[in-house]
Amino acid sequence: MDEDILAKVAALVNEEKAMAVDTETSAERQAHRARVEQQLDQCWDLLRQRQALREFGKDPGEAHARPIPEVEQYLQ
Repeated sequence: MDEDILAKVAALVNEEKAMAVDTETSAERQAHRARVEQQLDQCWDLLRQRQALREFGKDPGEAHARPIPEVEQYLQ
């Protein structure tokens, strides 16, 4: 499962890098970039949940992707 999440992270990072070289700044492009960043945050949160469950001897399969609005409200 972690490998699947990490593969998604890699794909999103590649997409984010491709958008970074594109100088187009349309509202649609900016919204797409924001969605990619939110999905990355959601993936990293899920990986952190899985790691925390493992550390406490619990099943990492109990972790679940939290809604983006919830993840985006966490303090960094």
